[in-house]
Amino acid sequence: MTPMHLDARIYVAGHRGLVGSAIVRRLRGLGYRHIVQRTHAELDLTDAAAVNAFFASEKPEFVFLAAAKVGGIVANNTYPAEFIRDNLAIQTNVIHACWQAGVQRLLFLGSSCIYPRLAPQPMPESCLLTGPLEATNRPYALAKIAGIEMCWSYNRQYGTRYLAAMPTNLYGPGDNYHLQTSHVIPALLRKFHEARERGEASVTVWGSGTPRREFLYSDDMADACVHLMNLSDERFGALLGSDESVSGRFEPPLVNIGVGTDVTIAELAQLVREVTGFTGDIVFDRSKPDGTPRKLMDVRLLESTGWRATTSLARGLRLAYEEFAAAQA
Repeated sequence: MTPMHLDARIYVAGHRGLVGSAIVRRLRGLGYRHIVQRTHAELDLTDAAAVNAFFASEKPEFVFLAAAKVGGIVANNTYPAEFIRDNLAIQTNVIHACWQAGVQRLLFLGSSCIYPRLAPQPMPESCLLTGPLEATNRPYALAKIAGIEMCWSYNRQYGTRYLAAMPTNLYGPGDNYHLQTSHVIPALLRKFHEARERGEASVTVWGSGTPRREFLYSDDMADACVHLMNLSDERFGALLGSDESVSGRFEPPLVNIGVGTDVTIAELAQLVREVTGFTGDIVFDRSKPDGTPRKLMDVRLLESTGWRATTSLARGLRLAYEEFAAAQA
C-alpha cells in the first residue's frame, strides 16, 4: 500500500489555480476518492481562525499547499505588498494548522525564483540563500523562502514531515491569460493568437529575447507532486533534509521539479508563433526588463526518486493553445 492510500483525506489548497487544478486532475485520475476542496469564497486562507476551524473539522491526512498569489514581472512589480503579505499569511496559517491537526505529510509548493539571481546553472537545492534575489519578484520569493524555513522548523521542532517542492516555470490547462498579470507562455499564446486573428504584421515581445527559461507542463508537475507524496517513508524522509545544528550541513526539506533543459525567450516565441499559426514578424522591445538571465533547475535529486517529465515543450504548447483557443471560440 502506498503512503497516500486511495481512501485518504487529501486537501488541495488552491484547487482552482494552475498548480492545484492539475494536482486534483492527477489525483482523480489515479482514483483518489476524498479530495477536499474549498474556494476562496468558502475559505479565506489569510484568515487564521477560519483555517484552524476548517482543519479541525475536515481533518485532512495529506495536504498539497498550492494556494498562492502569483503572477509575472508586471504583477510582481505592481503589487509587491500583496505578494509578500498574502503569501506569508496563507502559508503561515496552513502550515501551522497542519501541525495542529496532525497532518501526515504536507507538500508546500513554491517557485524557482527562490534562488539567487546569479545562481549557478543548473540551480541545485543547495544554492538557496547564497546570493541576492531578482529584484522584480523578491517579495514573492522571500515569502516562499520563509515557507521553506517554516516547514524545516516544524520538522525540527515537532517531528512533522513537511516537504517543499519548487517547480520551474509552469504552463497548461487553467492558466491565467491576462496580459498584465500572466506569465510568459500564456501571455505569448494570447498575443500571437490575437495578432493572427487581427491580421497584424508583427508581435512585440518584452525584453531582448536572450534570457533562458525552463518550462514544465502543469500535468507533469502534478504527477511529480503525487509521486513525491507517495514515496516510501524512508525515501520521503531522505528528502526532508537535516537539523543543521546536529549535522552541520545546510540541507533544507527542498526538492526541485523541472525538466532539466531550457530555451531562450526568442526560441519560445518562435515555437508559440508556429503553434498559433501566426505568420508575421517577432519584434523584441529591449526597453522592457529581461528579468533573471537564466533559471534552469538541477533536477538530479528528483530524478533519483524515479521521476522524469514526459511532455515536450512543443507538445505542451500545442495542448495549452488548444485549450485557450477553444475557450475563445
